[in-house]
Amino acid sequence: QVQLVESGGGLVQPGESLRLSCAASGTIFSINTMGWYRQAPGKQRELVAEITRGGRTIYADSVKGRFTISGDNGKNTVYLEMNSLKPEDTAVYLCTILGVSSRYWGQGTQVTVSS
Repeated sequence: QVQLVESGGGLVQPGESLRLSCAASGTIFSINTMGWYRQAPGKQRELVAEITRGGRTIYADSVKGRFTISGDNGKNTVYLEMNSLKPEDTAVYLCTILGVSSRYWGQGTQVTVSS
């Protein structure tokens, strides 16, 4: 059974940085993409960033130039470097891995940006 565990969230002031990590356990036969979504109170869940097996990346317009996604397929691990954080980045960040037949989700880690 595949499980994803996020870490690295916390409370920071605007302009500061956080690095999120997501480690997958269990057997994943093939990974198509690894990525991060976020959901703020009263808002829909939205894609933040994804990275494909070949290393191609996609970012939400709101985080381009500030966030960097990276992954290690051998370790089934995905990271999100979050720089120049803004209050509007406050949300629960969820890790996701898309395999051949299934999408797996973590439980989420809270990121709060406040002065």
